[in-house]
Amino acid sequence: MQKIRFLGLLMVLACAGAGTARAQEAAKQETRRATEGAVTSSGTPQESPSVEHHFLDKENRWLFAGVGAARTLDYFSTLNMRRRGRQEIFLNNDVVGNHPAFAAIEAAAAGTSIGASYLFHRYGHHKLQRWTSFVHIGLATTGAVRNYCLKTAHSKTTP
Repeated sequence: MQKIRFLGLLMVLACAGAGTARAQEAAKQETRRATEGAVTSSGTPQESPSVEHHFLDKENRWLFAGVGAARTLDYFSTLNMRRRGRQEIFLNNDVVGNHPAFAAIEAAAAGTSIGASYLFHRYGHHKLQRWTSFVHIGLATTGAVRNYCLKTAHSKTTP
């Protein structure tokens, strides 16, 4: 449930930023047009602002690989936790027991993170784009470490 809330929050943030993105983009384009023709005091043309990065640049590829690795670690740590008799708190135990369905949920979570990053990139929120992956990697890894740190549940037997 916590993971779903987190991903929902990311999507809400992405949608909220979309409304103001057009005004920001228009202001950026106006600033670019104004600085392209600007001349410095020495009479040499001023350089235009740096070109924004591509969505699948080297840093994003590494971040998305990190998201995939963190989700994979979470997948295996959850299965390990279930084998040791612990209960899953975010998903139904039947879903976790269905390995293809659980793998699809983990892949969908990674895809949603990449999709939210794309929306932030598309509307010019490049810091939020990177932070989406940083936060996702951190939360998924923390959850996986927590799963591995839980003690094995021992069944109680009656004499």
